[in-house]
Amino acid sequence: MAKSRYWNWAVNLALLLLLLIAVFKINQLHQNSQQLMLNCSSELYDRRLAQSEDAEHYLVVDLQIKGANAVVNYRYFDLDGSAAGSILMDGDVERLADKQYQVSINHKQELPGKGQYPAHLQYVSYISNLNLNRDGNHLMSLEILDVDASKDYAVVRFQPSNTVCGCRLMH
Repeated sequence: MAKSRYWNWAVNLALLLLLLIAVFKINQLHQNSQQLMLNCSSELYDRRLAQSEDAEHYLVVDLQIKGANAVVNYRYFDLDGSAAGSILMDGDVERLADKQYQVSINHKQELPGKGQYPAHLQYVSYISNLNLNRDGNHLMSLEILDVDASKDYAVVRFQPSNTVCGCRLMH
């Protein structure tokens, strides 16, 4: 009788262990399946400058969210296509809501371009440095304002820079 109780407990414990492993794997697959890849662009103007000195730049933002990890690459270009600088940031997706992502940036790398930095790059650099140095992270939110999956297109607002970009959905 004691042996049969032992085997019942052993079988039940083994089944419970298998069930826990299965739940863990399903949860892990679900987290890793959350994936978003965007290639976004926007034309930047600095209207604070005199009309003849109006600095115009293009911004390209590459965004990749996979599971709980996010990579955001801001790339700036002059109108002639030459690189004006870039900021590569990575961090963790802290909150997912309907069409809204909050990302906690914990690492950043800046690469200079030629000439003067665009005002937008200066602002993103300043505010992210301030937050990273003070808090150890830089919170940014991404809100998908409009999306048409059949045309692989989305409109996204990036905060705190308040930048709205047209984006291609990448597969």
